[in-house]
Amino acid sequence: MRAAKRPDLAGLWHGVEELCRARGRCPAQLLDPQRLGHLSGVEPALIPAVVAGTSSEEPLERRVHRRFLRLRATRRDKHGREWPLAAIADDFDAPGASLGPLNAGTGLPRLGHAAGVQRFFGVHAGFLLADAKSAVERALALAVPGAPDGPAGLERLSYLTGIAPPDIRLTLDGRPPRVPLKEQVHQRFEHLRRTRPRADGQPYSLSAIARSFDASGQSLTRVAQGEGLPNLAAAAGIQRFYGVEGGFLLAEDTEALAGALTAVRCELEAAEREEENPMLAVLRAHDVRSIVTRAGRLSARGWKSLADHLDDLLAREGQLGPRTGPGTPPAGDAADEGESA
Repeated sequence: MRAAKRPDLAGLWHGVEELCRARGRCPAQLLDPQRLGHLSGVEPALIPAVVAGTSSEEPLERRVHRRFLRLRATRRDKHGREWPLAAIADDFDAPGASLGPLNAGTGLPRLGHAAGVQRFFGVHAGFLLADAKSAVERALALAVPGAPDGPAGLERLSYLTGIAPPDIRLTLDGRPPRVPLKEQVHQRFEHLRRTRPRADGQPYSLSAIARSFDASGQSLTRVAQGEGLPNLAAAAGIQRFYGVEGGFLLAEDTEALAGALTAVRCELEAAEREEENPMLAVLRAHDVRSIVTRAGRLSARGWKSLADHLDDLLAREGQLGPRTGPGTPPAGDAADEGESA
């Protein structure tokens, strides 16, 4: 995100501290560098420098490699072991060897593989790509769970997410449209060009966009025509050029909409407007109702399989706690993490 469009991180940090105290929460606990590092992918030791604005940004290849290793180290399977590359890649129908360069730090993954890795570990769609400042911004926005929201029109949400208003209605109703990743990236790229034009109202040329990350306009032609995916560096460059979150092109509709609602919440809190967001309430209600309705048709064996799968998901997100007996939920509030697949 362009620096001019970002809030002051130090001010955001102090705002979260004040909000914590107003709600009887402990700021030190919610703003713990380890917790923020888990949410953002930024090394905990670097977070004070990022907030102070004194840190230097890593090259994209090194950043993506380090965050992938952090995912494997902090989101283990239910036995406490790192997920093997083959298991991760199998989740998006790729061979384990395709993640070898990413794991070794010798190359960037394909865009579809990056999306699959993030989906496998249940982190937001920009986890691997986001620069340190925007990653910490996102973590701070999620630091205080249960914060109130204000109303947000469909056009506003469409602008923030790149999702068409009719599809937003479907997503809020628990029925998000499913489109191939190539088509999604094409639609959102065109949305950026259409809704964020030059000062004269015309879209930025492909050459102007590509020059911002030292590439040629021709490299974006197939993306603009909906015939191919950009490489990971180009995707990061497009998102940086337009000042949008590091996962704008990759996020599934539900995640993109949740992120937009979070951004609206932060705007409303900054303006000290304390209103409930009915859209977010509907989103949450439909998510829960859909899961309960489908789970109610399971057999005893199905319930056991579902419980095992939930353990796997909780383990990936670092939320698998000790159980005191059959059916006892894990300790802690998983919603505190603020991350969802």
